[in-house]
Amino acid sequence: MQISMNTVVTMTYELKDTEGTVLESSTEPVAYLHGGYDNIFPKVEELMHGKNVGDVVSVTLEPADAFGEYDEELVQIEDIKAFPAADLKEGMQFEGEDDTGEVILYTVTNIADGKVVVDGNHPWAGERVLFTATITDVRSARAEEVTHQHVHGEGGHHH
Repeated sequence: MQISMNTVVTMTYELKDTEGTVLESSTEPVAYLHGGYDNIFPKVEELMHGKNVGDVVSVTLEPADAFGEYDEELVQIEDIKAFPAADLKEGMQFEGEDDTGEVILYTVTNIADGKVVVDGNHPWAGERVLFTATITDVRSARAEEVTHQHVHGEGGHHH
């Protein structure tokens, strides 16, 4: 079966930076619902369309097509008293909201002199990345998957 609108695509993937360092890879196959549901990078989905089991898709993604441009305004310095955790440390993450009410995941990047630096950028924001996927299975999506706009069960979302 060919990848088309409302098919469930199962794949293994690898994401590398421009130096060839593996940033992330799947140890088990993962699945997404194909068809513009924002379950995968749009440029990757575009290249997947029409492919079959066994095909390999490889694409270099510019920051705007992957994790976004780095936004200096998402870096904030806060007073350490604003944080509830007594065991606050670098690498910890907290949810916050931007001016529009959108939830942003902030990562503590530095703690010094009673101040905490938090960064709301994705760790790979501003990075060009190479995405490579091997298609391992393609099937028709079930009606509830299309309604919910994501895969249910094996390799996908579980309710």
